[in-house]
Amino acid sequence: MADEERRRGPVLIDLDGSTEAPGPGEAPPVPDPAPRPEGRAMQTVAVLAARKPSRLARWFWSLAGALLATFISIAAWQAVVGLIAAYPLLGYAVTLLIAVFLLVCLAIVVKEIAAFSRLSRMDQLHSEAEAVLVAADLKRARALAGRLGALYAGRDELKWGLERFREREGEQFDAAAVLGLAETELLAPLDAAALREVEAAARQVATVTAVVPLALADVATALTSNLRMIRRIAEIYGGRSGTLGSWRLTRAVMTHLVATGAVAVGDDTIGSVLGGTLLARLSRRFGEGVVNGALTARVGVAAMEVCRPLPFTAKRRPSVAGIIQRALTGLFGRSDG
Repeated sequence: MADEERRRGPVLIDLDGSTEAPGPGEAPPVPDPAPRPEGRAMQTVAVLAARKPSRLARWFWSLAGALLATFISIAAWQAVVGLIAAYPLLGYAVTLLIAVFLLVCLAIVVKEIAAFSRLSRMDQLHSEAEAVLVAADLKRARALAGRLGALYAGRDELKWGLERFREREGEQFDAAAVLGLAETELLAPLDAAALREVEAAARQVATVTAVVPLALADVATALTSNLRMIRRIAEIYGGRSGTLGSWRLTRAVMTHLVATGAVAVGDDTIGSVLGGTLLARLSRRFGEGVVNGALTARVGVAAMEVCRPLPFTAKRRPSVAGIIQRALTGLFGRSDG
């Protein structure tokens, strides 16, 4: 019995005759954890796109462009005059080529002006919708819904939704219900198409970041993919943009993200996405890919909010975590949830 009690009592460990146990100060240091992926490529793209050039830089490039165009015009004029004097047939042929080139330039300018006009119209619809919802003005809501229906009247994929909207519009008796019906019937197919573009861009950015080890390759891929994604989203919602319009739209989106701190990775959304893939936990490179993909998805959602003619009211704003999980499922390992 006594032996049993001794076995159940406290266990004493002999430290080789030493009377003092080692203190906490003598414990070996805890190794630092691996640095967390930060999505450097997307943060660089956001800063570059959102950065506004100084007034002095704008003056410099404007004057440099004007001087270059002047010298090119003078040189071309002298060359054409000399050709006409020496070889009339060749001179007239070159003159015709220059005239065609100028016509193409004029067409590009007209296209860019039209693109800015379309983007401005989408901005006006969005601002008007927010004002109508605040004022709860049914008459203005019906007028706005009519403008929205006219905007999408020629879209084949929206024909069925437009018919349903016109059938049910008279049943709505408050501004929020009218715009909610328009959002559900007209914008739902466009939202689905825009989400597919966002998922494709996020997948491309994440894959290139994780697989291609070349310096600046991830930055170049992130920049081109985001520019193309934002342009496609604008086209889906009816605000087709040219080259300058796309850059203006990209700057607006990136400026908003930088100002709100949405390109940071220190939040629960990005953390849950990063922790939901197996390879992202094992490899820093794959982790960077996941974070860059998640930040691309965040840019895409912001672009949807900017390009959409109506704010998200009846429909929920797309979840970044949901987008990135659908985009990367099977790419870097199985996602949790």
